[in-house]
Amino acid sequence: MTFNIQVAVDSADPHKQADWWAETLGWIVEPTDQEFVSDMIARGYATDEDTIIHNGVRVWKPGAAICPAGESGVRGRRRILFQAVPEPKTTKNRVHWDVDLAGEDKDEARARLEARGAKFLHDGREGPHIWYTMADPEGNEFCIS
Repeated sequence: MTFNIQVAVDSADPHKQADWWAETLGWIVEPTDQEFVSDMIARGYATDEDTIIHNGVRVWKPGAAICPAGESGVRGRRRILFQAVPEPKTTKNRVHWDVDLAGEDKDEARARLEARGAKFLHDGREGPHIWYTMADPEGNEFCIS
């Protein structure tokens, strides 16, 4: 038997992080079922304080998830969940992801990411393979190659 996983990322602002990473990966921010949210509030399982308005839509305050567009709502989909935490990031990540640029020029991708708030940390090399280690707007490390 095989299992699927989602990656959960602690975030100061999970909705901004979800927007940033969805754009970076060409994925989508998973839509929030507005009727479900309203029903949960009406039935007393949630309150208005459990939600915020983000990009003109009511969403759950504690987090946001992204996935590839064609996989939204599919069980076992590839998914990254950004969840709110009160403490700031203070040390190097113990886990990071590598973004495969599918042959796109690393320098052009780096420039675009930096223009959107990423930070270049250093480059790496293993044999002929070269990559850039970057940090997203909240300081989470990732590599592009």
